[in-house]
Amino acid sequence: MRALGLMSGTSMDGIDAALIDTDGERIAWLGAAATFPFDVATRRLLAQAVEDARGLNDREARPGALAAAERRITDLHADAVRALLVPLRLSTGDIDVVGFHGQTVIHRPEARLTVQIGLGAALAQALGVAVVADFRAADVAAGGEGAPLVPVFHAALAQRLALPRPLAILNIGGVSNVTVLAEAADPVACDTGPGNALIDDFVLARTGRPFDADGALAASGTVDEVAVAAALDHPFFRLPPPKSLDRNAFRDHVAARLRPERFSLADGAATLTAVTAASIAQIVRHLPAVPESWIVAGGGARNATLLRMLAGRLGRPVVAAEAVGWSSDALEAYAFGFLAVRALRGLPLTFPSTTRAPRPLTGGVVFPPGGVG
Repeated sequence: MRALGLMSGTSMDGIDAALIDTDGERIAWLGAAATFPFDVATRRLLAQAVEDARGLNDREARPGALAAAERRITDLHADAVRALLVPLRLSTGDIDVVGFHGQTVIHRPEARLTVQIGLGAALAQALGVAVVADFRAADVAAGGEGAPLVPVFHAALAQRLALPRPLAILNIGGVSNVTVLAEAADPVACDTGPGNALIDDFVLARTGRPFDADGALAASGTVDEVAVAAALDHPFFRLPPPKSLDRNAFRDHVAARLRPERFSLADGAATLTAVTAASIAQIVRHLPAVPESWIVAGGGARNATLLRMLAGRLGRPVVAAEAVGWSSDALEAYAFGFLAVRALRGLPLTFPSTTRAPRPLTGGVVFPPGGVG
């Protein structure tokens, strides 16, 4: 099947769209991909939606800015699909299914709550093509973590790689998550802790810029290792996988322990970047075996300072996804195209070793081209 995957991650910087040919088990082709950045007004609307979701306990409720953000997200995803296809001289009639992750506004699996805003029926109606959405809900309802969802895709993708195992595939978005692939074992996966969220929020508050481009600010600063150790004094890091967390899970903890306002811009960026690298390295002690190498995707793969710090703390080779012929930006978009096909076929998306699901579980809600689920 030809699928088009869509991903708007916890960094809230834009929409990634990608074409993939797959049967949900093997990958025949990774096609064109593109990123469509959010404008400032959309970023502000999404940030407000995340704030308004903090006290949410009903996954269908849309208080405050959530309803407007959901409509906006849906419209922008429809625009992204068309913008990807038109230059290729393709139409939605050339697509079998769209995988629509939506925008996570709250993720509290311990309360059996996860909310990704986005109107699957409206998107299916607007595009005239089947849409699979709401990928995480079934796993969370069954007692799983609902994240990460990409390990089954990573396993299929890595079949082509002649790299020693165990192999770690790391995605650094707003939150970081890892899949560890061994030769004769099920993948082990989890969220590892903060990704770009702490760095992005700090840089935005200080400069008005949405992120530390290429890690240049962090490269010019000095890491406060005492502050890094204080940030790692959090119960999450003592938990073994599977585990997951919300984008803002560490915001209050870091504000209280590090007091970022006391740092200069460069030193704050350096220290928060080191927190991300050190928190990722913490997962190694919980793994059955130490990964031989690490492949990094997501926005963090473009942060050279973060990759350098990560390699130093892991003591293993760390490369961006492009080094093995993958796209750092589009990898999760490809994954949601792959997962959409698996959902249509009733194949499992999550597993006990990746989300603590009680058994392998399929998921997603299918909306036919008419838009009625």
